[in-house]
Amino acid sequence: MIYHVWFKKETMNKNQEIPVFTSIKIINKSNHELPNYETNASAGMDLRANLTESIRLKPLERTIVKTGLFIELPVGIEAQVRPRSGLAAKKGVTVLNAPGTIDADYRGEIGVILVNLSTEDFTIENGERIAQLIIAKHERADWEEVDVLGETARGEGGFGSTGAK
Repeated sequence: MIYHVWFKKETMNKNQEIPVFTSIKIINKSNHELPNYETNASAGMDLRANLTESIRLKPLERTIVKTGLFIELPVGIEAQVRPRSGLAAKKGVTVLNAPGTIDADYRGEIGVILVNLSTEDFTIENGERIAQLIIAKHERADWEEVDVLGETARGEGGFGSTGAK
C-alpha cells in the first residue's frame, strides 16, 4: 500500500504548536502500523522490526533489521534513525551508526543497524520497536578554502577541553 503522511498543525496549548512539514510518501510492506508520534510533543516516531523469525543478537554482535518501510523524502529533508533510550538503557541495545541518515534520493527499504553492547543475548521479535525516526530539514554547503580561520576563545580546544563540571 502507498500512504501519504501529512504532518498536520495541531495546537498543544496557546503558546505551542507542532510544526508543519510537507507530505512524505511511504510504502508499508510490513504487517505493522505506520510509524507515528506517541505524544503531541514527540520528536521521533518508533520504527518496528519486520521479521519472519526472531533474531538473536549475542553480546557485541550487530545486524541490520528491516522495517518493511520505503519512503520518498522531499529534497532538503532527511530522516534520521536514532536509538530508543529505553532499549539502550535497559538492554544495552542501540543503533550502531547513530544517527543513521536516510537521504531524499534513497528508495530502498529502511533498515536499522542494531548492536548489542550488553553481556547477555538479546532477542528481536517481529513488531518490536527498535529505533526512532526523526524527520529534519538540513542545509547544503559550499566549501570556501582559506589559509587562516578566524580566532575564538576556545581555539583548538576539544574532546573535554571545557571541563567535566
